[in-house]
Amino acid sequence: MSAVVAEQIKPMESFLKVKPRLKYIFFGGKGGVGKTVMAGAAALWFASQGRRTLLASTNPVHSLSSLLAQNVFGTETPVEGVPNLWAYEIDTAETIDKSKKDIAEKIKLFLKYADIPTQADAFVETATMNPAFEESAMFENMINLMLADKYDVYVFDTAPTANARRLLGMSKVYTLWVGKMLESRKEAQAIRLSLSFRKKQEKDPLLDSLLSFQGRIGDASTLLTDAEKTAFFFVTLPEALPIAVIRRFIGWFRDFGIPVGGVVVNGVIRVGERSGGAGGGELSQFVLNRVEMQRGYLDQIYDTFNDVRAVIPLYETEVRGPEMLRRVAGDLFASPQ
Repeated sequence: MSAVVAEQIKPMESFLKVKPRLKYIFFGGKGGVGKTVMAGAAALWFASQGRRTLLASTNPVHSLSSLLAQNVFGTETPVEGVPNLWAYEIDTAETIDKSKKDIAEKIKLFLKYADIPTQADAFVETATMNPAFEESAMFENMINLMLADKYDVYVFDTAPTANARRLLGMSKVYTLWVGKMLESRKEAQAIRLSLSFRKKQEKDPLLDSLLSFQGRIGDASTLLTDAEKTAFFFVTLPEALPIAVIRRFIGWFRDFGIPVGGVVVNGVIRVGERSGGAGGGELSQFVLNRVEMQRGYLDQIYDTFNDVRAVIPLYETEVRGPEMLRRVAGDLFASPQ
């Protein structure tokens, strides 16, 4: 790495020094840029520091089991050969099923309380058919993990950025929705009481449930917007489309108040180095063209983002298994030379 490039990188090491309480780390970006690899490498690095770490995937199309070369689907599973590290691919189908049952229960309570003699099935179907239902279910699972507070560090491999933005933005949407629901529920309860001959306050399980939910969402929102505990890192390749995606989404994340930790550039071809990259030997015109193209986009990245944390090389083999992840972690948390 040249001295000029090194000066343009503000490494993870310096970021972590000023964020000693960092606990919730997210990796996102356009599909196919290496989010899962960066999340895996970061989780392995935190575990190697003696911190009990959970690597969790909120991406419905999971890749952690393939990355770690072991099955981590559906339950928090110790990663073989890596002390202090657990991995977990959230079971989307199970999560959605649980959410549907929970919503069905709430709707039944509402109908019973309002003395509406109808079946809940149609209401449940309407409530669970909306396009954001899967994300809202995943969001609830994610905050359950965070609020359980079983680990020192949580590293999340998120869905491609558009989904991740909606997923994390759910806390704000939920806060507004639950607030309106509570307001309506309290009004309904007051009217019911004024029309009743019995002036005794009746227990309202739905109101209790909403108040409990509001508390959980408030706690989650506090954690997600705490710049001392939370950071979202964007991963990009030195190519036009992934750069354009993160440029747009960083602004949106800031609108939600979610702290942005910085940018990681992945898949950079390093020429003339013996370790890693495409070093040594005569290079084809194809490779030389790619190298020249990447240099142009790297300049664009340094000009656009003032918080590039690491530049990760394109390795000579695929990244799979803890040994290879240790190598990536070495580059992700390295100090520029």
